[in-house]
Amino acid sequence: MDRFESMSVFVTVASAGSFSAASRQLRMPLPTVSRKVSELESHLKARLLIRSTRRLALTEVGESYVADCKRILAEVAEADRGASGQYNAPQGELFVTAPVVFGRLHVLPITAEFLAAYPQVDVRLVMADRPLNLLDEHLDVAVRIGTVPDSRLVATRVGQIRSVVCASPAYLRKHGAPKSPESLLKHDCVTFSGLAGAESWTFRSDQSVRVHSRLIVNTAEVAIDGAIAGVGFVRVLSYQISEAVKTGALAIVLKRFEPAPLPVSLIYLQDTRLTAKLRAFIDFATPRLRARLSDAPT
Repeated sequence: MDRFESMSVFVTVASAGSFSAASRQLRMPLPTVSRKVSELESHLKARLLIRSTRRLALTEVGESYVADCKRILAEVAEADRGASGQYNAPQGELFVTAPVVFGRLHVLPITAEFLAAYPQVDVRLVMADRPLNLLDEHLDVAVRIGTVPDSRLVATRVGQIRSVVCASPAYLRKHGAPKSPESLLKHDCVTFSGLAGAESWTFRSDQSVRVHSRLIVNTAEVAIDGAIAGVGFVRVLSYQISEAVKTGALAIVLKRFEPAPLPVSLIYLQDTRLTAKLRAFIDFATPRLRARLSDAPT
């Protein structure tokens, strides 16, 4: 059995959703496609696909294995291109992850530019507010907000963001601006559940103030909308309210009490082979992210 060929056939079957569709894509007889997948399952002593007359689905093992196969086949193709000197045109599939709002505002526009510049590269962009494990999730590169304590990761710093408190001009006109963090005790606030310490806000020198949550929501975006509507103060990351500050919908307060800014980095695994597509993305995204983060609300 040709392992690489069988893996390639399996990936095509999984992507196409059927043996017949894979047969047409590969221009390979249907019995041959079926046999190669069966041989692979026999070799692994594991079932990769659930076959029925109406549909084809991956098993739990199959879902994990198809991701591994894609990565391995991409690395083999990259090695072949490197050996033959074909480094001029990065190609293949690149897996990128970023926080949801930051990804939508900054990473997606840069990725769109990158795809236009590198037509032979495809990107799978995974938005998640929890830090994903690059190795376990088969990811090539991540945008990480905060410190990167894992020594297995290489981090390229692209900027920093602040944790800010803000409110609408209408609320400030009616209730006044706080002079110190303790002043927030007299004000209404909007908080969002799921954020650690959402009802206790920490400021410079680790000063903590328990705020009155007049409105509790489940996402930062809705909390920001509540603050714009005049409900009260909200605490979010600076990039999340950049546009609202620029348009005058929100105003930042208590600037001199803000905690230290959080670093923003592009990270990848230290022992990962720096493929042409990964190198191209890091070189492309780094200056553009730095430029975007330098244009932050003040």
